[in-house]
Amino acid sequence: MVSARPVSVQEKYIEQFKFLAISEMDRSGIPASIKMAQGLLESMAGRSELAIQANNHFGIKCKNNWNGETYQYEDDDYNASGQLIASCFRSYSSAIDSYKDHSDFLMNRPRYKELFSLSKTDYTSWAYGLKRCGYATDPNYAERLIRTIQKYNLDLLDYKTELKEELIVETPKREIHTMESLQNKMIKPIFVSNPVKKSIPAKTIKGVQKKKRKSRI
Repeated sequence: MVSARPVSVQEKYIEQFKFLAISEMDRSGIPASIKMAQGLLESMAGRSELAIQANNHFGIKCKNNWNGETYQYEDDDYNASGQLIASCFRSYSSAIDSYKDHSDFLMNRPRYKELFSLSKTDYTSWAYGLKRCGYATDPNYAERLIRTIQKYNLDLLDYKTELKEELIVETPKREIHTMESLQNKMIKPIFVSNPVKKSIPAKTIKGVQKKKRKSRI
């Protein structure tokens, strides 16, 4: 008997947030594949300090117009003496808020305006466009996004629609009704999935991390 292949943390992350990415694609026009790839890279599939402590899945810094909670994290900012100092990052009450703010962040900044003339199914142009517009300092950022999309077939998400803006998860199957068997006229149960809404717990903590990351806004 062949044992099932273990599910990776990246695959678990995709299953957890793919419907939210599709919903945000419907709202904003940002390809779900791009949002998922950015979330995977920027949050280390939900395992980065920013994701855990501040629910920040896209590495978005505070900027001048941010009035919400903040989280201090040493990233790529230096003082006049060349010493690495803590940067101000946005902190959210939930990962859902982070995903929505990522959409708003791109939609409301003129430097990203050109991206929204691109097709939602053209993830390659979106990837290079994000790099060209200055989303990250990593020179290989576009290529990393594209490789991630292709590795996990995230481009398939760009052809789906999801009207709900809340995360949908599958619950264990349960018997809900019966139908008559066409073969032996016996009554057999039908099992179907029962989707329910699941909110991500709010978590806002402040702190400082000494580790430096390569790509950032």
